[in-house]
Amino acid sequence: MGLPALSLTLLLTLTGCGLMRPPAQVAAPTPAQWNAPMPHGGSTIALADWWRQLDDPLLVELIEAAEAASPNLASAGARVAEARSTRIAAGAVLLPSLDGSLTGTRSNSAFGSSGVGTTGAAGSTATTGTTGAATSSAPGASGASPAITTLQASLQSRWEVDLFGRLRADRDAAVQRDESATAKWHDARVSVAAETANAYFAERACRLQLAVAENDTRSRSETARLTDLSARAGFTAPADAALARASASDSSARLTQQRATCAVQRKALVALSGIDERALEPRLAAAPVQLALPAIQPVASVPAEALAQRPDVYASELAVAAASADVGSAEAERYPKLTLSGSIGRVRYATSGFSEALNTWTLGPATLTFPLLDGGARVANADAARARYAEAVSQYRANVRTAVREVEEALVNLDATSARTGDADSAVQNYQASFNATQARYDSGLASLFELEDSRRTLFTAQTARVSLQRERTDAWVSLYRSLGGGWTRASTTISSAASTSASPSNATAASPREKQ
Repeated sequence: MGLPALSLTLLLTLTGCGLMRPPAQVAAPTPAQWNAPMPHGGSTIALADWWRQLDDPLLVELIEAAEAASPNLASAGARVAEARSTRIAAGAVLLPSLDGSLTGTRSNSAFGSSGVGTTGAAGSTATTGTTGAATSSAPGASGASPAITTLQASLQSRWEVDLFGRLRADRDAAVQRDESATAKWHDARVSVAAETANAYFAERACRLQLAVAENDTRSRSETARLTDLSARAGFTAPADAALARASASDSSARLTQQRATCAVQRKALVALSGIDERALEPRLAAAPVQLALPAIQPVASVPAEALAQRPDVYASELAVAAASADVGSAEAERYPKLTLSGSIGRVRYATSGFSEALNTWTLGPATLTFPLLDGGARVANADAARARYAEAVSQYRANVRTAVREVEEALVNLDATSARTGDADSAVQNYQASFNATQARYDSGLASLFELEDSRRTLFTAQTARVSLQRERTDAWVSLYRSLGGGWTRASTTISSAASTSASPSNATAASPREKQ
């Protein structure tokens, strides 16, 4: 049996043999239904365009600017590019390689050096790039051999036959990591949007609290002024005047602190968005302070369906598939490797007016390499790959549990803040009415300054609590947006132990870093 027949026999016998891998998909604990109250009303598909529903162009602009300026998003984009390059390289290894070469020599000896250059007889010294017989006769002596020019063009091919699926496993792992890198980019994008929205809502809440503090300070200052005039006229005790001044100073200090807090919040937005503070500040001042949150219902009733749209959970799922492929690759390293090679070419000889061209070809060698002694390195590498697979499975299940907790916490907080809103508004209205009545009684001399200050303090506390409640509600909405994946939709491709190289992670999702919310 000739060498080609032997190679074909080995190929038919061994190609396609693959080693068993651990499951690329594993079950994760998810409840049959949410153990939290569901929001009512709205549209399921509104989550991806949630920010625009607030009808606040500044918020949308801040999120887009933060995406463009985010180093985390830029790093995630670079990792996507790296993963895709690795995927292409891993797929290319499955195909034969083909290299071309051109060589040229000139020599008066059949055993002259290779490479482009000239060779000939040398009297006593050989120069760089030339070879020839060293003789004592002068150049041109009758014993000199004619110079021969040799030109050759050839193509060399090499192919490692994937006998036990090692190269396919490497390709599959690269495909899953490419998908995972894209999912992580989307997760980073959702995180940037949520962080920017939280900072923006915090700045809006700070301005609301600033307005409360300003009103409180004006009221206390006016009371202090009138009380001081009354004390000078002898109608009010000096102790009451001192108490009124102390109350005014206390509110002024709170106002100063609140202004500083708002300035810090603005600087956080500047750092996130990269927009100049002098350009951002007037736009913040002109933007609406109170935002009506849209009523949407983006939560699928089945937790597994909702969690399937989280890019971080999907990335963890793909990590399990990649680790499974790594186990297959490490196992295949313990088995023989078959490499086929060959070449074709054309060579031309020319000397003294005579030239001849020949076609050449070579089939082989066909090399079958057997691992014999390696000190247990291959077995250890396979065991390490299995350990990494077990870690990936554990991490995936932990991420699913965390995702369930985050969604349910957001739902509970959203429901609680909604239920408390009416009570908070009622409390402010009634405390305001009580304060107004106490103020009128104080102005008429029927109420003491202590009563007035106590009523003012309870009103201020109720107003502050309402601002805090509004901030909690926006936090709950942003948390729900983030915990449900921010409108991201996973690719339609199915994870398997033999993923197709034609599958693209961006088929079902926009992979451009400038994708808008």
